Amino acid sequence: MSEESDSLRTSPSAASLSENELPPPSAPAGYVCSLTEELVAKAREELQEKPEWRLRDVQALRDMVRKECPNLSTSLEDAFLLRFLRARKFDYDRALQLLINYHSCRRSWPEVFNNLRPSALKEVLASGFLTVLPHTDPRGCHVLCLRPDRWIPSNYPITENIRAIYLTLEKLIQSEETQVNGIVILADYKGVSLSKASHFGPFIAKKVIGILQDGFPIRIKAVHVVNEPRIFKGIFAIIKPFLKEKIANRFFLHGSDLNSLHTNLPRDILPREYGGTAGELDITAWNTVLLASEEDFVREFCRPGPPCDSILGQALPPEGLSSEAPCDDSMRAVKSQLYSCY
Repeated sequence: MSEESDSLRTSPSAASLSENELPPPSAPAGYVCSLTEELVAKAREELQEKPEWRLRDVQALRDMVRKECPNLSTSLEDAFLLRFLRARKFDYDRALQLLINYHSCRRSWPEVFNNLRPSALKEVLASGFLTVLPHTDPRGCHVLCLRPDRWIPSNYPITENIRAIYLTLEKLIQSEETQVNGIVILADYKGVSLSKASHFGPFIAKKVIGILQDGFPIRIKAVHVVNEPRIFKGIFAIIKPFLKEKIANRFFLHGSDLNSLHTNLPRDILPREYGGTAGELDITAWNTVLLASEEDFVREFCRPGPPCDSILGQALPPEGLSSEAPCDDSMRAVKSQLYSCY
């Protein structure tokens, strides 16, 4: 879908109500907007969010959930539903589908989403596989830094890394600033070997990309890849068929050229490892933030859910999120693609 069509709001009342016919609802005590005036203006321009109609829009989505998905076990709080409206530019129908996908993704991949809490991922966090840089980029985007070379496959499966990424995204999206500004990913592929890359086959790739594109309310504004070896051509060949054109166009491969990286991410927000002036890369601060959120994640991800939600039984998960196991032919194809890069 084009950016132009994204900007068109689809609402149940669009054809029958004008803004002058219905006064905006008063804000309940449960929601207080934390956006600055600058971000309110940005949300209005980029996300079609009108502060005077924000709570009307939330109520419209809440009503749609109750009417169309009465068995969907989900939060209906204002702040939670706003994430999905913002991620789909206040198009009610698309926001509802994203909400359904969000829960469908969680149920379709129990290896990732069961018992999802920081204390269960201490080994991944301590490895330095991922962190969030302390400074945002000039657009206000948090920078999620991934370092696959820190993962030792013999220590734990690749799904533990995915769990840590999802945990981090859940924490980041709690911020209204992140909901509006989005995030940037910085992926350092230095030292990634053929054997390590082969763990990320089509089965895993489709699931992860399906979640990021269609199953999670976050805006990924750019993916910057540095220090990628020749093997990355094979990795990207696996990923690209599943990427929407808009997301594929936001991938930037810099190799070892840090000057190229600095044209997008300025040196004053980057650690010394990436030619920056913000000191050494420190993983402890973000790990502390996550570990301090243990109780929030226990409430959200460690409660026994209903045996089956009828709406999820009827709805298909986003492409690539079925629970079928990968076949041997797929893995052979992955290794063939990776070997061809050498």
